[in-house]
Amino acid sequence: MRLGNSRQSSNVEDRRGQRMRLGGRGGKIGLGTIVLALVAMYFGIDPSVVLQNATEPVETQTTVSVPADTPEIQFVSRVLADTEDVWGAVFRQQGAGAYQEPKLVLFTGATPTACGTGQSAMGPFYCPGDSKVYLDLSFFQEMAQQLDSPGDFAQAYVIAHEVAHHVQHLLGVTDQVDEARRGAGAAAANQLSVRVELQADCLAGVWANHSNTQRGTLEPGDIEEGLNAASAIGDDTLQKRAQGYVVPDSFTHGTSAQRVRWFKRGFESGDPGQCNTFNAQAL
Repeated sequence: MRLGNSRQSSNVEDRRGQRMRLGGRGGKIGLGTIVLALVAMYFGIDPSVVLQNATEPVETQTTVSVPADTPEIQFVSRVLADTEDVWGAVFRQQGAGAYQEPKLVLFTGATPTACGTGQSAMGPFYCPGDSKVYLDLSFFQEMAQQLDSPGDFAQAYVIAHEVAHHVQHLLGVTDQVDEARRGAGAAAANQLSVRVELQADCLAGVWANHSNTQRGTLEPGDIEEGLNAASAIGDDTLQKRAQGYVVPDSFTHGTSAQRVRWFKRGFESGDPGQCNTFNAQAL
């Protein structure tokens, strides 16, 4: 990506290095929590489900430090700033009011959130309770080494996807889906989750379109990196990698093909109105 010396966001909160003991005897993480976290990472379970059932923190250090001025931190801060600029402009154009910028929390291991205890094994996630995106930077290394999805735009796509969940929260989509889930069975609730995630992929594509149109941020191969990342974290691909077979009824994020298709739809149109996965007959 061509981010150059573009501005860095002031909405980055650095909790790396904080020590946190989780509840339980001796303050250790129970085996059940570890299993749930791994399931969330490999099978695409909604992180809030795991967060709400994780053991509660009994000891934390809450000091927030200024993010270190390293190339890695500069990159995520500039990507976040770019999403702020894009969505601020889109909200104004759409008459959706002022865009309320989310915080990006960098952490290692585990950290308290308004949704419960966040853990690195869950991968990046968004918590609507505090309007914050949570990210352990080691996830980018896992993307490159375990999911074969290297590249700066693949990393930017991950951030943009989580910010898209914040956009959904601001627009009321999150609350509407949560309400619909309450009266739905497991299969129907999973299908709603799939539509939420695919919409976020589409909105990430909308961000990429506007970012490139306004600032020429994309380089040759960037979109391919994003599409590769979207494909690598499809439910079918992750399940087949982990267990050798897929269970469609358990999908919560969509197949690789679906994730690629909706990201491309957002990128090619640049129109959030094209991201209504809830009215789409075929995903």
